[in-house]
Amino acid sequence: MKLSIVIPVYNEKDTLEEIFRLVQEAPYDKEIIAVDDASIDGSRDILARLADRYDNVRTFYHDRNQGKGAALRTGFAQVSGDVVIIQDADLEYRPVDYPALLAPIEEDVADVVYGSRMIGGRPHRVLFFWHYMGNKVVTTLSNMFTNLNLSDMEVGYKVFRAEVLEKISIKSNRFGVEPELTAKVAKQRCRIYEVPIQYHGRDYAHGKKITWRDGIAAVFHIVRFRFWD
Repeated sequence: MKLSIVIPVYNEKDTLEEIFRLVQEAPYDKEIIAVDDASIDGSRDILARLADRYDNVRTFYHDRNQGKGAALRTGFAQVSGDVVIIQDADLEYRPVDYPALLAPIEEDVADVVYGSRMIGGRPHRVLFFWHYMGNKVVTTLSNMFTNLNLSDMEVGYKVFRAEVLEKISIKSNRFGVEPELTAKVAKQRCRIYEVPIQYHGRDYAHGKKITWRDGIAAVFHIVRFRFWD
């Protein structure tokens, strides 16, 4: 089983070296596809050095900032592996959880696996109450429209069999990609599992990007992708 690990990047110069080291240490046959979404902090230069250092890394560069969804759209179009993992570049999610995320697929009981910050006994950083409540609201609303019972729809760690993504055309450019992917795997009637993961959340002083505006937009996207493509 070959992994395609897609890493969207936007202004992550402080964490890029470390996340690449951790991903490379994961004991799997893998390719790494990094998509820089027009970073302005030097991330592009770091990615170029990393691509020279590792022979399993390919890098792609947007000429203007478009958002996480656009970066994933670019990355997904390049995958050649059997299983695709979304790996954020900011160290909030750690590759030490890959075995747990991949287990349901390796056991052939799942087509899609979501990490969850809300279940199990894995460590997670205590941060913002209103972010937690916002996540609960949009996850509940998403579940109502998809008839799923996810605990953490907005989680960054999502894993897919490659053939599932071949049937999905991403429309959202920003963080609306999370409810969009959820709606579309639900429509495919994929076998979806959740597993507990670690979460090392950042605050805004350290580069966290999602805001309350993205929460409001998520509600729109939940409705949009339930009834329209």
